[in-house]
Amino acid sequence: METVQSIKQRFEIIGNDPKLNRAIEKAIQVAPTDISVLVAGESGVGKESIPKIIHSLSHRKHGKYIAVNCGAIPEGTIDSELFGHEKGAFTGATGTREGYFEVADGGTIFLDEVGELPLTTQVRLLRVLENGEFIKVGSSQVQKTNVRIVAATNVNLFDAIEKGKFREDLYYRLSTVDITLPALRDRKDDIHLLFRKFAADFAHKYKMPPLKLDDNAISVLQKFRWSGNIRQLRNMAEQISVLETNRDISGSTLSSYLPQEGSNLPSVIKNKKSESDFSTERDILYKVLFDMKSDLHDLKKLTLELMKNGSAKVQEINTNLIQKIYGPKEADSEISFEEEPRNTTFNNHDEDTDFDENEDEFQFAETIEEEEVLKLEQREIEMIKKSLEKNKGKRKAAADELGISERTLYRKIKQFDL
Repeated sequence: METVQSIKQRFEIIGNDPKLNRAIEKAIQVAPTDISVLVAGESGVGKESIPKIIHSLSHRKHGKYIAVNCGAIPEGTIDSELFGHEKGAFTGATGTREGYFEVADGGTIFLDEVGELPLTTQVRLLRVLENGEFIKVGSSQVQKTNVRIVAATNVNLFDAIEKGKFREDLYYRLSTVDITLPALRDRKDDIHLLFRKFAADFAHKYKMPPLKLDDNAISVLQKFRWSGNIRQLRNMAEQISVLETNRDISGSTLSSYLPQEGSNLPSVIKNKKSESDFSTERDILYKVLFDMKSDLHDLKKLTLELMKNGSAKVQEINTNLIQKIYGPKEADSEISFEEEPRNTTFNNHDEDTDFDENEDEFQFAETIEEEEVLKLEQREIEMIKKSLEKNKGKRKAAADELGISERTLYRKIKQFDL
């Protein structure tokens, strides 16, 4: 049986932290079985190493290993990517396509960011986990697959379950064994080891002497929070390797490359606040929409009465309605309802012939309706623009805040040419 140390050397894992060692031990123990594994940990801690270890030590090591980033695949195509599709299943499906679960039959699939899967896809995945069955998009034929699933997430799935964004039964199917990788700030003794490894790699890559940290720099390195974990440490080591001519790095020099807390890092916006703000705006928009619909209904009713009974009689009967639509001043001074010399009687039997005579009244109502629709579109465009700017162009986050699907937001962006 492989040891933890041999696995570290084989997969170039640096560190001696007990939590890290325990995670690797669990991966070694669970590898010979076929049970599903859920790898948890913050972004950048190296979760992708665990499924590789599990696959390489399993009886499936000669089968295919496919890593899928669930958060990077659009909602409209994720089912096709995972399960395949038949020709003509949707627009652009010019041929039959094999999905990852069909291609990786007998191997291992690593589902990274599994918490980003749409609910409909979660149902399909649950069926694969339970009995190894799936159906291609656009097909009615059930297919079988023998795949080992290892999933990973950097979000709290219990919170997602409470919000209705992740299925509880799927969580328990995926997390037969939980493996949690510690954050870099919890592995303080490993931070300098990792920096030295990255510095040596970049020195070889760029053909220059490796960096050396003094005691003060090592202290600064270990005290920093490292929100981006190993990925952030590696990027910083590469940056210093390229930019610094002096290979002996002091604490002050190192500090100049570290972002200050709350200054250079992207701002974090609490979901509760943003959802509340957009909920208020949506309520206002809905109220405006219903008021406009009510006014349009009243306007159509008034126009129909004019056509049926003659304008003078209507003005007398519908004074309140006229004032509601046009306002008291306009109704008294500017709006004039004079008797038309021609016959304006509305007759269902002569509908085709009377249409031309009443064309002006219909055009008037349609013009007002078109103006109101344009105002609604402008409000919608403004809200979409604000949301996209607020979320730095991230469509999924903007769609969540607007209360619409990502597919609908994409269609709106194309419709309004944003």
